[in-house]
Amino acid sequence: MLKRTYILKGIGDGMLKENISLSQLLTLLINFLLGSAIVVGVGGDAKKDAWIAIAAAILIGLGIMLFYYFLISRVPGKNFFELMEFGFKRPLAIIFSITYVVYFLYLACRVVRDFGELIASAILPSTPIEIISLTICLLMAYILYLGLEVLGRTSEIFTPYLFGFLFLLTILLFASGNANLYEIKPVLGDGLKPVLNALFPTLIVFPFGELIAFTLILPVVTNFKYCLRVSLMGVGIAGALLLFAMFLMIVTLGADALQRSNFPMLSSAREVSIGNFIERIDALVVFIMMLGILVKGSVFMFAGLKGLEYTFRLPYRYFSLPVAMIVSSFSILISVNFGDHWQEGLEMVPYFLHLPLQFGLPSLLLIAVLWKRRKKKAKPGVKGMKF
Repeated sequence: MLKRTYILKGIGDGMLKENISLSQLLTLLINFLLGSAIVVGVGGDAKKDAWIAIAAAILIGLGIMLFYYFLISRVPGKNFFELMEFGFKRPLAIIFSITYVVYFLYLACRVVRDFGELIASAILPSTPIEIISLTICLLMAYILYLGLEVLGRTSEIFTPYLFGFLFLLTILLFASGNANLYEIKPVLGDGLKPVLNALFPTLIVFPFGELIAFTLILPVVTNFKYCLRVSLMGVGIAGALLLFAMFLMIVTLGADALQRSNFPMLSSAREVSIGNFIERIDALVVFIMMLGILVKGSVFMFAGLKGLEYTFRLPYRYFSLPVAMIVSSFSILISVNFGDHWQEGLEMVPYFLHLPLQFGLPSLLLIAVLWKRRKKKAKPGVKGMKF
């Protein structure tokens, strides 16, 4: 059994006993899944039928969440990295842990880059993207240094505003007369192939497969027995919001403009014009996107920090600021421009990173854990027969 005496170095017990409530878990899941998905849009390859692809992805996403919960619940109280030690022993677990640390921090870099591109190109064009990335990373580092509870409370406080702003945006879009419901017709006009192409693997691994980061959060949730119910509820609500947001984008922009736009949700908001008075409500959409990016980037960074904590046996807070600086730097260095960043995320990352690390290795881990538990249960029976 892994000894946790290293946690007591230099920091009191009270500061390190972290727990988040079920309501905080719910809001974290909602904002995490919206995150960069609502910034760049998902399922656009299916054109007018993107909403069908997202609806199918929600069902698969519920199954993915169920899989991660089943994995973590096999050995209660252990997070993903500790579970790897249980299944593979520490030397091999260290190698896998370092791999996942790099993976989680790389995803944090991609999320920060999405936010930087959004702000630099659409909101603050005169501000260098480096400054934007550094600012958001410093904020994430400060939140995580204070602890996961602070991130949970932040998400819990601001999530009601997200629902309010999305509702207001919907009212304004329809009131301005820019929403045309006929844009979603014909349904399945090009058949099922575009829907399936958009669904696999892109919509499965992004954003739902990224829920693997919550294997580091679920073990610290109070009332763990209700965790599955709340997790599935969070995935369902977030999926419904993504579906609704895509519906708004299609009826406002049309399928062709949707595919051409780098930030379709922002483009939709800019269509609002009521009496030449109510216009430019970009701030509503930027708030929704900023909250999602902050939560998603912080969750990925937290997952990476927990991997460093497990590897070096030091409290993860020691690494929060250095890791934030690394994420800030590499969010700029990972791609030359937004086109390159987008192409890399669609063509390379799903196949070479997401599929093996979201489903391949966790499946092997689950098999190893089940085999170990079965072996331990069988031992008392054998001794009993000898007696």
